[in-house]
Amino acid sequence: MDWNFETLRSELKDTLQKSFKGRNIDILEQKTKFIAKTNVDVKTSLDQTFRDVLLQLLEEQAGVATLQEFVQFSITSCRHSLSSSTLPVILLGDIFETVTLDTCESMFTFVEQNVSIWKEEMFFTGCKNNLLRLCNDLLRKSSRTTATVFCGKILLFLAKFFPFSERSGLNIVSEFNLENVTEYGIDPVEDATAEVLSGKEKQVIDFTFYCKFWQLHDFFRNPNQCYNKIQWKVFTSHSMNILNTFQGIKLDYVTSVNEGYFPKYLTSQKLLELQLYDVNFRRSVLLQFLIVFQYLTSTVKFKSDSFELKSDQKEWINNTTEKIYSLLRDTPPDGEKFAQIVKHILSREELWNAWKNDSCPEMKKVNLVAGTEKRKENEKPLLGDVLKEASKEGKYYMGSRELTRLWNQCPKNLEACKGRDFLPTLEEYFAEAMDQMENNVPGEDTILKDSNFGWKALRLLARRSPYFFSHSNAIMHPLSTYLQFTLEKIAYKKPGKEVSQETQNDTEIDNILTEEEQEQATDGLKHTEQEEFLDDNHVRREHKNITLQQLMFISAKIAPEWTKLALKLGYKQDEIDFFRNENPTPVEQARNLLQIWFEDDEDATLDNLLYILEGLDMQQAAEAVKGEIQNMMES
Repeated sequence: MDWNFETLRSELKDTLQKSFKGRNIDILEQKTKFIAKTNVDVKTSLDQTFRDVLLQLLEEQAGVATLQEFVQFSITSCRHSLSSSTLPVILLGDIFETVTLDTCESMFTFVEQNVSIWKEEMFFTGCKNNLLRLCNDLLRKSSRTTATVFCGKILLFLAKFFPFSERSGLNIVSEFNLENVTEYGIDPVEDATAEVLSGKEKQVIDFTFYCKFWQLHDFFRNPNQCYNKIQWKVFTSHSMNILNTFQGIKLDYVTSVNEGYFPKYLTSQKLLELQLYDVNFRRSVLLQFLIVFQYLTSTVKFKSDSFELKSDQKEWINNTTEKIYSLLRDTPPDGEKFAQIVKHILSREELWNAWKNDSCPEMKKVNLVAGTEKRKENEKPLLGDVLKEASKEGKYYMGSRELTRLWNQCPKNLEACKGRDFLPTLEEYFAEAMDQMENNVPGEDTILKDSNFGWKALRLLARRSPYFFSHSNAIMHPLSTYLQFTLEKIAYKKPGKEVSQETQNDTEIDNILTEEEQEQATDGLKHTEQEEFLDDNHVRREHKNITLQQLMFISAKIAPEWTKLALKLGYKQDEIDFFRNENPTPVEQARNLLQIWFEDDEDATLDNLLYILEGLDMQQAAEAVKGEIQNMMES
């Protein structure tokens, strides 16, 4: 079949409309393959067909969503090599030329969201000039005053789309936008004069001050004027006048829900007094001062040789810079934090200035394919490569070799923590105390006198040693005496150690206890946190009417309702929480409660405990206590 251009357009138009309606690219692909067999240039015809269908959609006033889908369909067509790579941007250009500015702003969102597509190798080379032309046309049509946000979106898109070294997006010769002129009134306005308190003096906000303030913006627009002697005097004079006024006006910041952003402030003389009390207005002016100062003192490649400050001018800038930072710190809210942020941003600008002085060298990302490129022997691997490699192996990289090794010992860290013993052995913990005892160090100078050491020693003995629960006839009230006595017992177990006869006798008594009895005693009091040790004889000496066996027996009876008893005994909620947190079972919690009560309360007797239990209607526990009292009376 002989295809001419018009016939081909008509044939492809029907197919394209059908394919787009069903969102099925296969229909269009099959048609183009069939036509391509006749050696006809299908791409050119299909590109024009896309534009014809788009024009029809625009005539039908299709919505933004439909237009976006059509452009997305053209991108899919390009990926299937059916049309030219420049087609999507050409379609966007047709849309922006025919719709209103409001629709342009909505449609431009699609361009922003697909910046990664435009940067692909398939589209970037052919589309970058068209996209740049499209954005510049939008900027020319949009008002910088009424459509400021939209203009900002366009500029941000260009910054994302083009690489840093793209010459078309760089101000290589450091030119200023001299068209940005700030216009203000040249005739004084009646009733526009005001007085504000500046320090101890009143500052008159009159027409002269108004003119000085807005004249400064001409120096902000073109800082090169400051290199002229006469203009420098004008600049310094006006600057000090403004800064002194700022210094005298203390601001009280009041938060506002509807705070707006002002890209350019109004210049009415009647507004100036109010603007001086505006936080954002003050920060904007002070920041412009710092930007100008940085430019005047920096080395810029394209500055004229005559543009150089003298030593006294540099000194004035340094002093004024400190004054400005002081004003920023005094400006609420978060003045100190804001000043630090500004200083950090300006320090980064020095790096960009150095980059521009080096003729803006191209910045390239280093793409490494894992396993295909060998790194140099002394070169450290990139962090991203290390994390990817560890992730592939199902491991974690923690930043250091030892932490990484420990973290990856077990896939589940909570499981790894189970069964781990962090307690030192008795020999390790008491090594220093043993040495001091062998060297006959005076008692006042030994480590046993350290209360912190003694508290930890009691906890360790409760878990590691049966001596903590042993029988002894010696009365040892000081903690250091008890620890020394226990160390002698431990030393007796070692060959070649000599201990006192009293310690030897007590140790032999300990050996009479069966291993089962020692294990039961250890398990029963394993979780004690008390600094005082407790054994059968100790309790009998202090209270004369309860033994260790009785304590354990009664604790089992009151365990179900031990909290009720604790409240009756006068313990507060935080103390009850302590018993509950420090002991794993209700029996041990009840035992800990009774132990503390019998040790601390002078009125703690079995008779009083029976009376309290009967009052709480804890009959089972009361019967157990009553039975113990009867056994004691019979014995």
